[in-house]
Amino acid sequence: MVTDTSPITVDSEIIAGSLDDPERFSTLFDRYSGLLYRYISFRLGPELAEDLVGETFLIAFRRRDAYDVAYRDARPWLLGIATNLITGHRRTEVSRYRAMERQGPAAAVEGPEEAITRELAAQGTRTALLSALALLPRGDRDVLLLVAWSDMSYEEAARALGIPVGTVKSRLNRARRKVRQALGGVNPLEEEDHE
Repeated sequence: MVTDTSPITVDSEIIAGSLDDPERFSTLFDRYSGLLYRYISFRLGPELAEDLVGETFLIAFRRRDAYDVAYRDARPWLLGIATNLITGHRRTEVSRYRAMERQGPAAAVEGPEEAITRELAAQGTRTALLSALALLPRGDRDVLLLVAWSDMSYEEAARALGIPVGTVKSRLNRARRKVRQALGGVNPLEEEDHE
């Protein structure tokens, strides 16, 4: 009998395997802790991010037996848990956006959003964007940040938040419209035409 010794790379298999071998779950931590740290740090600041990343994985570990293994990618599940934890810190998040709005440009948290942050600062729209984010309803802000900053599909964001895809689309549309209005009709994610 030949046993397969190849490493498991699919998240759902790692989670299923961790039911018998809890150490396997650490692979998800290694894989996604940086992503979660950047997401939470952007939303609430680095001072809370490390604790909430740990709390996210603790909750995920405790609930791993309920994970639907039909979903091979655990990223939406983990970001959904993190988003729910962030909701508990909503006042902190809004206060952070308002404080950042009053401050000058700060160093971006390393990650995929770094390029967007640099672009916004270069266009001088950072303050208006932070103000617009602070004014968005929580559900709209959650969807916008999951899709725009965490690079999730509509389906993944819906799964992360436990809402229908149609709700994600309508919230995202509404959030983008409000942010665009706050920025004077400018979309900060589109590149300017330099001739």
